[in-house]
Amino acid sequence: MVTNKGRVVKISVTGEISHPLKRLPFRLDGEGVPHAFPGTGGITYNFTLGDNAFSLAGDHVEPDVSTKNSDKDKNIAYVSYSCIGNEAAVISGDAKGSKGHVIGKHGGIDHIMIHFDGETKEKLVIGDKIQVKAWGQGLILEDSPGVKVYNIDPELLEGLPVSIKSGQIVFPVAASIPGYLMGSGVGSGNPTGGDYDLITHDKQLVSRLGLDKLRIGDFVAIENHNNSYGIGGYKEGAISIGVIAHSDCISTGHGPGVVVIMTSPDSLIKPELNEEMNLKTFLK
Repeated sequence: MVTNKGRVVKISVTGEISHPLKRLPFRLDGEGVPHAFPGTGGITYNFTLGDNAFSLAGDHVEPDVSTKNSDKDKNIAYVSYSCIGNEAAVISGDAKGSKGHVIGKHGGIDHIMIHFDGETKEKLVIGDKIQVKAWGQGLILEDSPGVKVYNIDPELLEGLPVSIKSGQIVFPVAASIPGYLMGSGVGSGNPTGGDYDLITHDKQLVSRLGLDKLRIGDFVAIENHNNSYGIGGYKEGAISIGVIAHSDCISTGHGPGVVVIMTSPDSLIKPELNEEMNLKTFLK
């Protein structure tokens, strides 16, 4: 693929490790059963890149380290400009100098999730500052003008086993998600501002489709969804590619979140199933 990588702006944005939030004593699942387990934010010591998205007793659990800028206006830039695969560096506290990578973003709560190794996570504390070398928004596939790219580091994209055959971008994915299963987040006008959720209330259907095997960092295809200028535009034949960013959720209309990295309203992207397609394999 030929890109405009050399002209894409690389710019610093900063956030800090966010405290977990809990607004209500209980969260109801789709059957009306109350649960009181953790959700978004914080440093999650036992949930990381490559783990099964359905493995925890939690709701919207974010892997590794959740971050945001405490200034609401600045956080818009922090979330929008940060891209999956970008280098992130700790710039305060005992882990200062340690480096990791952006692995996801979460709309609504407006967090950026960053993968650090276990030793680094043990040194981190709530409030430590993180600087991201934000690079990727504005990336264009010059030989595939009908395909839009968002939220991915240009060098990460170059390192993926993606090819062009007969005018189509052949993109290996760990799973393919029917468009009718996409829920919370549909209708958002900003494909760089977060994610949208796979609906997992019908557990039997999710299991039958093999989607209960999804892992944090899996590359997935979303069928019949065009995310060129907004989230969740249904169009027959359209394909979007995304990355699984947070855990399953119990609320109706929710589930593991998907961050869009590539999309086309036409049949210009051809997914090929490869269960090993996980971000963990390709981060340096």
